[in-house]
Amino acid sequence: MKFPKRLTTATVAVMVAIALGATACSGRSSGSGSSLTVYNGQHEQTTNALVTAFEKESGIHVQVQVRNDDENVLANQIITEGGASPADVIYTENSPALETLQNKHLLAAVAPATLAAVPSKYNSPQGDWVGVSARVSELVYNTDLLKPDQLPHSVMDLAGPQWKAKLALAQGETDFQPIVTSIVASYGVDATTKWLTAIKSNAANNIYPNNETLTDQVNKGHATIGIINAYYWYRGRAERGAASTHSAVATFSPGDAGYIVDVSGAGILASSSHKAAAQQFLAFLVGAQGQEIIAHGDSYEYPIGSGVTTAQPLTPLGSLQPAPLTIAQLGDGSTAISLLQKAQLA
Repeated sequence: MKFPKRLTTATVAVMVAIALGATACSGRSSGSGSSLTVYNGQHEQTTNALVTAFEKESGIHVQVQVRNDDENVLANQIITEGGASPADVIYTENSPALETLQNKHLLAAVAPATLAAVPSKYNSPQGDWVGVSARVSELVYNTDLLKPDQLPHSVMDLAGPQWKAKLALAQGETDFQPIVTSIVASYGVDATTKWLTAIKSNAANNIYPNNETLTDQVNKGHATIGIINAYYWYRGRAERGAASTHSAVATFSPGDAGYIVDVSGAGILASSSHKAAAQQFLAFLVGAQGQEIIAHGDSYEYPIGSGVTTAQPLTPLGSLQPAPLTIAQLGDGSTAISLLQKAQLA
């Protein structure tokens, strides 16, 4: 069974048209023919599972249409559409796209009860979007080619000559941008620029379009080591089986700039004419039922709302020791994007 991040590329967006209507058993008031449109940059399988459960729990009919875009494309589309955007909700894989929209005053405030279901460190500091799930950045390495004591302790070590032709990158993924932002915060722009130049050289023959491909190539021994969000490895192992897995994941040293917890979140567009329905959808995402779907699902992400913990064999979220970078410090990712473009890595 495949676990696609999105359907055909590293980035797929889902437009969910939700026609609101009450059923006799739901006890909810009628939506009077109103509709709710969600622009989704999250993983297809995660969104489909949540949408299906939301439909069953609420009596709301859900129709799903899929198109090929990522969260940055969706955010830019919303900016271009302005007040005429058909979107009511945006659901992203990482926080920078949400921060971009928030900074442009394109998001509405999330209901306080919904925000309260999630620890505040995972939410918008301004309360304009809510965290839904989390992932952690880690090293993936081929266990036939490297031993654990040979692993780098810091993300900065990957710029060293010992990783020439061994490093794998999927730097076009939005997951990579927060790492660059973190390195800028720790070491400054000049050091980050030099680091990007060095890792580009080290990964010259191992640059891949997405993290699924990177993980697979490391597992096959075509590359030795790479940086991913750890859930790609867990998905890959579930797909191929333990006997065919020749790779493992490991964190950098506690607090290292490459050791990041990324937050997936959702926000309501300020231009939406269906805010009550949108608030209901966000409340479901972070409520116990939505979070249990994430906890037990094949997304291998961490639930972060309503006190739910993962049922998957992940390192407990509370045991992680990432860089002490806040959502506000991760920001909108614009500096990272600029540096990646200058290094011709974006």
